[in-house]
Amino acid sequence: MAKNTVLTLKKKVDEGGKVTMVTSYDYTMAALVEEAGIDMILVGDSLGMTMMGYDSTLPVTMDDMVHHTRCVTRACNDTFVVGDMPFGSYQTDIPTAVANAARLMKEGRCQAVKLEGGVTVCEQIRAMTQAGIPVVGHIGLTPQSVNAFGGFKVQGKSVEAAKQLVEDALAIEAAGAFSIVLECVPADLATYVTEQLSSAFTIGIGAGSGTDGQVLVAQDLLGMTTGGFKPKMVRQFGQIGEAMKQAYRAYDEAVQSGDFPAAAESYKIDPAVMEGLRAAK
Repeated sequence: MAKNTVLTLKKKVDEGGKVTMVTSYDYTMAALVEEAGIDMILVGDSLGMTMMGYDSTLPVTMDDMVHHTRCVTRACNDTFVVGDMPFGSYQTDIPTAVANAARLMKEGRCQAVKLEGGVTVCEQIRAMTQAGIPVVGHIGLTPQSVNAFGGFKVQGKSVEAAKQLVEDALAIEAAGAFSIVLECVPADLATYVTEQLSSAFTIGIGAGSGTDGQVLVAQDLLGMTTGGFKPKMVRQFGQIGEAMKQAYRAYDEAVQSGDFPAAAESYKIDPAVMEGLRAAK
C-alpha cells in the first residue's frame, strides 16, 4: 500500500476510483484499518457516542480529539488520517479556529482536519488552507447542529434546501476544501452536487452511490452497536459485536469450569524450588 495524500486521493477519483473512509478512535482499530488497505481514517467526534457514551457529539473537547487522533496516527503509515474539529473549536472566531486546527495537526499528527457547515464557515476554511492545513468540509446532516435541525433528519428535500446545499458545497470548494462529506442527503441530489464540483471530491454517508467515496462509522460497519438500532444508511459488513460477546462468554465459562488456564497456558517451575520453599516454611 502506497502513502495516501491529498494528491493521490484526488488522482484516484479522477481515474474513476472510489475513496474509502472509516472511523477509528484507537491504535488497535487503526492498525487493522491500515492492514486492510482503506484509503482514509476519520477520527470523528462521533467518538463522543461510540467511545465515551454521550448521547451526541456536542460534549467532545479539543483535548479528547487530540488524544484519540494521536492514538490513531501512531498506527498509520499509509492511511490518510483526518481529525474532526469538535463543537465550539472553530465557530467563535477565525484565529481560534486556525489555532485549534493547527493544534490538532501538530499534536494529533493527522494529515487534515474536518469541520461542519457551509457558507458560514468558509472564512475559517480559507484561513486554515492559507495556513497550510488541508480541510475536509461536511454538509447535509451536520451532527453538531442536531439541536438546530430538530433531530437526525435527511437534508435537502425541498428546492430551497437543495439549492442551499449546492451553494454550500461550491462555497466550501472555493474556500479551499479538498473534499466534502455529504451526510443524509438524497442520492440524486448528492450525485448532482458531486457533478457540480471541479476540484473537491465528495464522500457520502447516507448519500447514495453517486459520490466519489463513502464513509461509515466502524462500530456500525462491524455490527458492534448495542440496542438493536441500525440506521437506514448503514450496512453491517460483519457481526463482530456478536463474535465478541460469544468470546467473552466462552472465556467466563472456561474460567468458571477451571478449563482456563490449562497447563499449556501456565508457566513451570523447577520442583526442587517448590520443595525448598515448602521446607523453609
